[in-house]
Amino acid sequence: MEAMEVGKMVGELIEDNEVELVKLKNTRADRRVAPLDTARTNKIKILRFWQEYQDPSRRAPSSEFNWFLTPLPSADSISQLAMAMEVTQILLNAQAVDGALRKQAEENLKQFQEQNLPSFLYSLAGELANDEKPAESRKLAGLILKNALDAKEQHRKIELVQRWLSLDPTLKAQIKALLLRTLSSPSVDARSTVSQVIAKVAGIELPHKQWPELIGSLLSNVHQLPAPTRQATLETLGYICEEVSPDVVDQDHVNKILTAVVQGMNSTEENNDVRLAAVRALYNALGFAQANFSNDMERDYIMRIVCETTLSPDVKIRRAAFECLVAISSTYYEKLAPYIQDIFNITAKAVKEDEEQVALQAIEFWSSICDEEIDILEEYGGDFSADSDIPCFYFIKQALSFLVPMLLETLLKQDEDQDQDEGAWNIAMAGGTCLGLVARTVGDDIVPLVMPFIQENISKPDWRQREAATYAFGSILEGPSPEKLEPLVTMALNFMLTALMKDPSNHVKDTTAWTLGRMFEFLHGTALDTPIITPANCQQIVTVLIQSMKDVPNVAEKACGALYFLAQGYEDAGSASSPLTPYFQDIVQALLTVTHREDAVESRLRTAAYEALNEVVRCSNDETAPMVVQLAPLIMLELHNTLENQKVSSDERQNELQGLLCGCLQVIIQKLGSSEPTKYHFMQYADQIMALFLRVFASRSATAHEEAMLAIGALAYATGPDFAKYMTEFYKYLEMGLQNFEDYQVCAITVGVVGDVCRALEEKILPYCDGIMTQLLKDLSSNQLHRSVKPPIFSCFGDIALAIGENFEKYLLYAMPMLQSAAELSAHTSGADDDMTEYTNSLRNGILEAYSGIFQGFKGSPKTQLLMPYAPHVLQFLDSLYMEKDMDDVVTKTAIGVLGDLADTLGSSAGPLIQQSVSSKDFLKECLSSDDHLIKESAEWAKLAISRAISF
Repeated sequence: MEAMEVGKMVGELIEDNEVELVKLKNTRADRRVAPLDTARTNKIKILRFWQEYQDPSRRAPSSEFNWFLTPLPSADSISQLAMAMEVTQILLNAQAVDGALRKQAEENLKQFQEQNLPSFLYSLAGELANDEKPAESRKLAGLILKNALDAKEQHRKIELVQRWLSLDPTLKAQIKALLLRTLSSPSVDARSTVSQVIAKVAGIELPHKQWPELIGSLLSNVHQLPAPTRQATLETLGYICEEVSPDVVDQDHVNKILTAVVQGMNSTEENNDVRLAAVRALYNALGFAQANFSNDMERDYIMRIVCETTLSPDVKIRRAAFECLVAISSTYYEKLAPYIQDIFNITAKAVKEDEEQVALQAIEFWSSICDEEIDILEEYGGDFSADSDIPCFYFIKQALSFLVPMLLETLLKQDEDQDQDEGAWNIAMAGGTCLGLVARTVGDDIVPLVMPFIQENISKPDWRQREAATYAFGSILEGPSPEKLEPLVTMALNFMLTALMKDPSNHVKDTTAWTLGRMFEFLHGTALDTPIITPANCQQIVTVLIQSMKDVPNVAEKACGALYFLAQGYEDAGSASSPLTPYFQDIVQALLTVTHREDAVESRLRTAAYEALNEVVRCSNDETAPMVVQLAPLIMLELHNTLENQKVSSDERQNELQGLLCGCLQVIIQKLGSSEPTKYHFMQYADQIMALFLRVFASRSATAHEEAMLAIGALAYATGPDFAKYMTEFYKYLEMGLQNFEDYQVCAITVGVVGDVCRALEEKILPYCDGIMTQLLKDLSSNQLHRSVKPPIFSCFGDIALAIGENFEKYLLYAMPMLQSAAELSAHTSGADDDMTEYTNSLRNGILEAYSGIFQGFKGSPKTQLLMPYAPHVLQFLDSLYMEKDMDDVVTKTAIGVLGDLADTLGSSAGPLIQQSVSSKDFLKECLSSDDHLIKESAEWAKLAISRAISF
């Protein structure tokens, strides 16, 4: 760019401030000029820069503009310089009350970032590090810097990591130096913010073997600098441990980090902020301490310091120490035996005497121990014995006689308004939750310890005692055997129904309705030998629950929940008459009345009413089918009204109601569509229902979209090939759903509905397959789509192939390589955590379902030979799954089914390949002897198909 153009640019930026500069020069000596505002001052700086640029002899040796002068600046770089100088003001404007000013500032920041990222990041780090800048601009600078390094969405996170790694190393070193310097800032906010930013940088660089000196630098801070810097450094170490995986930090550094952290926790540390930061850092560092917890001396030392810290005079430190104990209980359960008695004493003291926030964590410790022991006992089931080497130490069983009285005492510490606040959590609730977990852990043993408390308090004048007794009873209904509980529940049922109607306390009625729901959930159903609900008491139960639905919202909501479980108990009754049949119409009418209450939005009441209504419909029988048919137009009218109301005003509650109504229609469609007589009556409404669902898609509510899409899946299943008449109008919404990366649950549900529509239409889906397959392949290729959607997409390939048969030929070239690369990725997962293993099995199942659908779709077609090139890879995939030994039962069943499908479709062509397979024979043999009848069934079919293929 010519100098003239640059000059013009500068002139525009400065406007008329040359006069201001002259005035400033002329009056500087006597300081008679008022300070210029930031924007004007920066414009003067730009003028000075321009004068220096035009005449280098005027340039001071240390001019702040020297770095910018080579090469010749462009108009863009001049603009960026202006922004860099004004960054403080822009950051302040970005928090302004004035919307226009705020929007302009946000645009400026975005423009600066896009045009010159290095300068943008450096400016933010400089702002954060500068103690002379306003606290507000520094805090926002740190937040923006943190967001420039990390994101929740995986695809965005990968982009930001690559972007940082590709920056000039010198610039990154300068930014990191500024960040480390900020740890010594006198500003608490700046130190706290920079701790998180440093951890984000560490999260990117340490796994790539960069910034190796970081841990050493931080550790040197801990040992010698003033308390505020030590506090910030410990906080940073904690965030780093949260950010990176343990294998990224070598053991020597781990040892030094733990030493520094534990020393910071020690009672000899006089500064409470330092001590609190150290405790929180230990919480985050526990995952790194495997080797240290395996060493008796080191573990003893850590546990002693943690236990001592629970006695700190500072309440925040005590709470954080108990949080550490909770984390230790789940991470190092098998190491706790030597300390459990001391921990019981510490927690018991805290529960009885300490402030609520500390007592809650003390109770949480025992809840966590219950969770661990429940998992161990459930995993090993009846094979578990006292002599086994499986690490269950029965801590709860051993502590039972002390633990249960302590928990029962907490139940009497209710809050007056706890039922009105949906997010309420207090010591009584925590104690009841823990009591429930204890019941699940020890079973029948808890009953004799709790029943005296119930009997003593259930009829006391003080509502707290009655509510606590009822809560205790409800809490122990899951865990003990039906044989132990049935006599007690039968005896208590009438008492509970009376209390629900007549107790003067809403707290007691709320907990009574919840307890009735627990009775019906765990001790009512067709599988029980002695039913607690009989034709004799059913009328009273229904009458009381319907009456309670008119009570205050929190009590009415629990009554709806109890009715839900009451209906669910008859789900397996089939077409047989259930005791609820005579009351079906009254129940439905009562629930519909609840949905129209003015206060129905409180305490989740409306949602609970629709959930109960859905369950009542789901569990209805042939006798009540005509009433379900009559219900359909009522719900349709409700949905129509919400859509009309939405034209007038947009209300989030209308969107939520639309979702509930679509969900209700889905259940009605499934119920009526499942038998020919009711299906005939239902079909008269199908066109109107579909029209309503299509109108729902015009709203902007993801929840309503999900429910409408699920309901359309049910409608497709019910209407079968007749669904084709809706496809022209529906297809655009189907495509929109498949493109909805942002609300990925909508995308996942839409993928499932594609499967439903394929099964309904079969070959009639063909005209839409190009568009659907194109979008599905795009979805799989995208790193923006949440990973959970990808397994159902593979499964959907199978649905499409099954529907269109040999017409899937045109997609093989695109789909099979996708399946192959995904199969290779999913085959080997050694060392994966539980979440990753679960996801991998879901992915494997999706891939296998795709293969199964493709093989079955081509079966009997003259084009089966098109699949031969892919058969060796499919068999190799099955081999690798078998050798890996980490398939769950679902994958095992699908995998052995695919082996059978391959043999069945390819016949004699597949015989030699199967015989050459490394593990097909062993895999088949193992599945044939499986305890799971579904696996065994699939294996027997596969054996038959394979023997036919080989015998040919």
